[in-house]
Amino acid sequence: MIINYTTTYVNIGYNPNMNIKNKIKMLAVSRAMTLKQLALALEEKTGEPCSYNSLIGKLHRESISLKEASLIAEILNYKLEFIDDL
Repeated sequence: MIINYTTTYVNIGYNPNMNIKNKIKMLAVSRAMTLKQLALALEEKTGEPCSYNSLIGKLHRESISLKEASLIAEILNYKLEFIDDL
């Protein structure tokens, strides 16, 4: 996965030792945001309930949807892109 922030690319591609929870937490910390604040921002953006516990549960189970990942990227001011790796 390539994350684009202004002109800087941060490659946090596949790493078997880093799960999605750690990746999202790392991105949130880079924006001085906790996962609790991220859950509140998701709730405000979607208008649907999103507690810290439900967000953590999804991240632990690695059951976060692409739509949710895209919203998280948007909240954190990142751009989620798929890049051809050929």
